[in-house]
Amino acid sequence: MLNVTIGAVALRLQTEPGLFSPQRADLGTLAMLSRITFETGDKVLDLGCGYGLVGILAAHHVSPLRVVMLDNDPRAVALARRNADANGVPEVTVQLSDGFRGTRESGFTKIISNPPYHVDFSVPKHFIEKGFNRLAPGGTMWMVTKRRDWYRNKFGAIFGGCRVHEIDGYHVFEATRLRASYARSR
Repeated sequence: MLNVTIGAVALRLQTEPGLFSPQRADLGTLAMLSRITFETGDKVLDLGCGYGLVGILAAHHVSPLRVVMLDNDPRAVALARRNADANGVPEVTVQLSDGFRGTRESGFTKIISNPPYHVDFSVPKHFIEKGFNRLAPGGTMWMVTKRRDWYRNKFGAIFGGCRVHEIDGYHVFEATRLRASYARSR
């Protein structure tokens, strides 16, 4: 069991070995969350939700009905569902989905992700390219990694640029959808 307090929100999260960061809240995720301000009208996607920390936190700031949590691991989805229920936000949507392939939801004002970045770039490439089209105009994609250059270049190609916040060895990317189509060819 993991106890985490972020701002005024205290969460108690069940985790298990084999999922990302089961012993403690991931420092990169916490760095990213330190930059994000949730607004009551937000529609939030926790992309690659794991056991649900980000989405459940978001649901405490916006209506839980406006939070979607996706993961491609059935164990993570089951834990995220249990954790949402146990933390008082049972109305969130938790779905099994390989990136965006299992959902048609769109119109998000915030897409938040800590993608796997210790392998190839296929997963974050999918998240960034497809995420652009799932954001509402003016919506923002937030992503945290330990690598900078590939992500900055990819966000530049798709979004036309991004802000990079460097926090404790992590790079937090903030890219806002300002146009209807990609900035330039992929």
